[in-house]
Amino acid sequence: MPHKIGFVVVSSSGHEDGFSARELMIHAPTVSGWRSPRFCQFPQELVLQMVERCRVRKLQLLAHQYMIPSRVEFYISESLPEYFSPYQAERFRRLGYVSLCDNEMTGCKARELKSVYVDAVGQFLKLIFHENHANKYNVYNQVALVAINIIGDPADLSDESNIASREKLIDHYLGHNTEDPALEGTCTGKSDYISPLDDLAFDMYQDPEVAQIIRKLDERKREAVQKERYDYAKKLKQAVADLQKVGERLGRFEVEKRCAVEKEDYDLAKEKKQQMERYRGRAYARLQLHGLLDAALVRRPLGLPLQPLVPPGSPRHQPATLSPPPQEEGVTENRFAEPLLQDKLSSHSLDTSQQPPVDQSLPATHPHLKTHLQSLPYDERPLPAVHKQPGAAAVEPEDGDRDMSEAPRGATAGEPERLTEKALREASSAVDVLGEALVAGAYSKTWSYREDALLTLYKRLVETPVGTPKEDLKSALRASIFLIRRAIRDIVTPVFQASLKLLKMVITQYIPKHKLSKLDTTYCVERTVPVLLTRTGDSSARLRIVASNFIQEIALFKDVKSLQMIPSYLVQPLKANASTHLALSQMDLLARLLKDLGTDDTGFTVDNVMKFSVGALEHRVYEVRETAVRIILDMYKQHRALTLDYLPPDDSSTRKNVLYKTIFEGFAKLDGRPTEAEIRAQKKAAAEEAEKRKKDEIKALQGQLAALKETQAEGQEKESEATKAKDPDAQGRKAAPPSAPEALDTHCLDNLCIFCGERSDSFTEEGLDLHYWKHCLMLTRCDHCRQVVEIASLTEHLLTECDKKDGFGKCYRCNEAVLKEELPKHIKTRDCNPAKPEKLANRCPLCHENFTPGEEAWKAHLMGAAGCTMNLRRTHVLHKPAVPPPGKGPAMSKSGTSGAKVGSKIPTPKGGLSRSSGRTYTKR
Repeated sequence: MPHKIGFVVVSSSGHEDGFSARELMIHAPTVSGWRSPRFCQFPQELVLQMVERCRVRKLQLLAHQYMIPSRVEFYISESLPEYFSPYQAERFRRLGYVSLCDNEMTGCKARELKSVYVDAVGQFLKLIFHENHANKYNVYNQVALVAINIIGDPADLSDESNIASREKLIDHYLGHNTEDPALEGTCTGKSDYISPLDDLAFDMYQDPEVAQIIRKLDERKREAVQKERYDYAKKLKQAVADLQKVGERLGRFEVEKRCAVEKEDYDLAKEKKQQMERYRGRAYARLQLHGLLDAALVRRPLGLPLQPLVPPGSPRHQPATLSPPPQEEGVTENRFAEPLLQDKLSSHSLDTSQQPPVDQSLPATHPHLKTHLQSLPYDERPLPAVHKQPGAAAVEPEDGDRDMSEAPRGATAGEPERLTEKALREASSAVDVLGEALVAGAYSKTWSYREDALLTLYKRLVETPVGTPKEDLKSALRASIFLIRRAIRDIVTPVFQASLKLLKMVITQYIPKHKLSKLDTTYCVERTVPVLLTRTGDSSARLRIVASNFIQEIALFKDVKSLQMIPSYLVQPLKANASTHLALSQMDLLARLLKDLGTDDTGFTVDNVMKFSVGALEHRVYEVRETAVRIILDMYKQHRALTLDYLPPDDSSTRKNVLYKTIFEGFAKLDGRPTEAEIRAQKKAAAEEAEKRKKDEIKALQGQLAALKETQAEGQEKESEATKAKDPDAQGRKAAPPSAPEALDTHCLDNLCIFCGERSDSFTEEGLDLHYWKHCLMLTRCDHCRQVVEIASLTEHLLTECDKKDGFGKCYRCNEAVLKEELPKHIKTRDCNPAKPEKLANRCPLCHENFTPGEEAWKAHLMGAAGCTMNLRRTHVLHKPAVPPPGKGPAMSKSGTSGAKVGSKIPTPKGGLSRSSGRTYTKR
């Protein structure tokens, strides 16, 4: 199984003073690592020699936060090359390279851990560092490496290593698999499994001493599994998990102590040292309490360097020999290991300075203590109190240490300690009402006394008779709220839960039972809910959920609901320095209560909810912004028009923001309108269909023109033959006109409007422009860009081509273009005539009516007598006098034909010119 490989630094191309490459041989939270010289030449080089010839499986690099090389190359060799005789020694073999991030996204405040999986055999490893990433912090253009970790297997050096030992052969024939997942203590059991304890992140964030204990306990766990002592293995597994938390915290303390020393703040350094000793002692005492810690795990020379741990299955595993510890360390260990236990049967207590040490085996065999500890969740079991040395300075522990040091219920006898002068002044009003004994229990340093005090108060309030005077009831209520408010801040879970139980009883039973006024309910809510809201940002997920659910529960209680107070707390703007958990809990609680309560006389209004949600869209945490979007969509379901007043206009610039784009697309889905992506897809499909239809029309017109040319040619031939038959001499006197079909084609297309089919001698190039501009019944002028467009494509022009197209939106019901500022009102009133599918009916953008589908129907609708009433050009033409053109009669109608119509949706009638061609010569 691959494991951590020890190494030494053979050579380096240089280093800055105080940051030698030998720092890389130590893995601890306080190591500084290696740094290159200032303004060095690149590349820089490091050569490492592993303790033995190994098969390297994994390499890990921990980069500096701002002295970051752009690339690191890896080389491996069986032996160290001699550069002066390159042909007689082996060269390094290149494995590859890794690129490191420039760390700009984190502001150069994080360190990158890069892991590389390889498979190479050798004993020497060379690292080449290329030029650094430039940033404002790295003023000397240096590169650095905080730590490096090598994981692999020892390589077989001789044939003897390939011969199985006697034990392995016996196991083989007995059917025992040494890589059984149950025996390995892992869920994989694979030969290439890498233990998390060998990972670089484990050593770099763990206290070195605790890390060694964890490895020893993990080794014992594997042995226990092999011997099928599963209960013991379970204890060891939980102890390892708890010690990892202890080691990380001790590592942070060590870093803080080192920073204080660098700043020459020796008082803070001393305080951190004492804090580490207390915390370490309690952790070790807890392990001894369960019989998991002995002197072999803790006692080691403080100056002993951290050696790589070789698993017992390795062929090079040797039992570690520890030198006897110094005498001074025994004193320290006794201070750590001696718990303060008092005999419950004793009639008097001994002074702590005169109490003899208690046998360390006593706590593990105490039946009452063991039973009570097992009844609690593992992460909530308190550790025994640390025995103070005589003459030691009394240091007030921190809140986090205080609760870990409290003795469990039943471990100490007698009453809780008396109130201090400060506590007595603070709780004087509660003492007058509830008595000093109960308040002393609530202020006790022992969590079990605090819990018992709250449960006693719960029982006393429940048993209060109905006829009690109102003043006494109110005084008891205020004193209880004082203690509840203090207990809500308690970090011990049983105490916190007892305070919630008491508060719920006060609001739901005590006040209604004794018919107290709304002012008392208001007092309870305003004194406790703000504190409860702060607990929704707790680091413990379970406490956050409990606090949020409790707030939601009491908010729905009828007496609290009528006060409308809790919603007002939830819509307070999020503070910039608030924790992520607090912001997420507030947003989630707001979303849940908004669904339960609504906005009708509940404290939630469209104004305060929308202002809060729009402000939350700017929060730094993605989950908060996502919840704000969900709240805005929920508000839009209930108040569509009012919600839009708090948002920016829906235009292209606003939609550049991803959140607002998501919001407006959500609005479209709620309204049943197509989203922007769907509109683009529809436009693309419509454009493709229009292009196809245009090509078909052009092809049909070209066919008609070819047929017309052929018919005209046949008529010309017949006419020439008849002329020859009547006057044979005419052929000699008169020559036939050349290129008759071409002349006819030019004649047919001249003086013709390709849209309405009208023909006139006045339709020259300028005359046709005038006709298109003023008189063509199939065309109209856009009121916004003054372009002449077909009436059939007016809607498409306004949405896609017009200069003011950004100001228009498409109604999903009538499919027409409407000004965006009028679109919400247009949709809300529902006055428009719904459009039918294009295959079933055409839609006129002038009169907003549906009529017969097909392209021929457009001419009948726009030019017919009973057609569109909103076509102003049509009404003008109907009043024009119809004067038949002189000299043009049926012959003209016969020879007339439809012209080619390019880019128009209105085809020319197949039967020749339209009936309106009789008035093409009328001029004004």
